[in-house]
Order: sequence, then structure tokens, then C-alpha cells
Amino acid sequence: MICVDEMGPESAKSFAGKRLVDATKRPAERARQEIDYGRRGKGYIFGAFQPATGEAFTQDFARRTIANWVDFLEQVEQQLAPEIERVYAILDNLNTHHADDVLLFCARHPRWEFVFQPTYAAYLNLIEPWWKVLRSLALKGRRFETWEELAGTVREATAYWNRHKHPFVWGRRRRHRPVRKAGIGLLPTV
Repeated sequence: MICVDEMGPESAKSFAGKRLVDATKRPAERARQEIDYGRRGKGYIFGAFQPATGEAFTQDFARRTIANWVDFLEQVEQQLAPEIERVYAILDNLNTHHADDVLLFCARHPRWEFVFQPTYAAYLNLIEPWWKVLRSLALKGRRFETWEELAGTVREATAYWNRHKHPFVWGRRRRHRPVRKAGIGLLPTV
């Protein structure tokens, strides 16, 4: 299974993050973020993610077009191991994802099968929580002057993720789960 989607549109701007405030200063300093209207270039980050292995692949494009989407799928096809017999690609219902050129891509690559998630159910695609992790790695607390700078940072963050990849588990992290006491017939807390 592979989750495929795009993050965007993203633009070169300031992204909110944590900034330390001097708590000893009186009167107390307030944390502020400077006003940033962006408008320094924008584009789309297309991504493919394998939750079982944690491997990710991203590619930046200036526009979201059918030709760019098919080009991205071709690049993913070349990245995948040839011994994988069947590729299930989980997608949302964006019009570029089920265009005629994408159907031709499926005809050229018979191991691919597209599975479209229901409308308004983005939480069913595991790439969505991974986008959140990637945004945190690449964008959080930074200011970008150009689209190329932002795209380069996303490429670096993806390479970092792939060096430290692990299977992606869907759901709450272990430390956020409540501890349950042992017992038979224990009622869940409401």
C-alpha cells in the first residue's frame, strides 16, 4: 500500500513556531510573530508514503496539473522495488487524480490500482498525518524568501525522514493513551 497526495499550495512566507521569551524581564515580554504577507512564490509538494516501511518520496512542482501528477506517478513507479507485485495507491477525489492521462498511466503500469477515499474523509489517508510531521520538520518556525528555498528544505526534511524511517502507526501515540488497570470486565472511562 502506498499513500499518494499533494501538500499545498504552499508559499514562501513565515511559518509559526516556538520562540523563547525572556520571562525574567519586567514588564513581561509578549511573544509576537511579525506580519508576513508571503507572496514570494508558491508551488505544490507531491508526496508518496509507504506506511508499512515509513519510506517517503516528495517532489516539488510549480503548478498542480495533470501532466505534473502523471510525471510524479512515473517517478514513484521508478522508486518502487520491482518485486512489489501490486501497488494500492490511496488517493482523494481531486479531479487531477482521475483524469484520462492517469487512466493511461494505469494501463501502462498494470500493478497500480487506485483506491479513492470517500469524500470528506481525509483522515482515512495515512499521508495526511505524515504531512503534519513533514511540515513540523521542514517548515515550523522558519521564514522563506523564495519558493526554491522552501522546496529545498522539504527535500532535506524528506531525506532526514528516510534516514530515520520507521513503520507509521495510525492513532494516538503510546504516551497519550490512558493507562488501564488490569481486571476483568473493566468499564471504559467516559
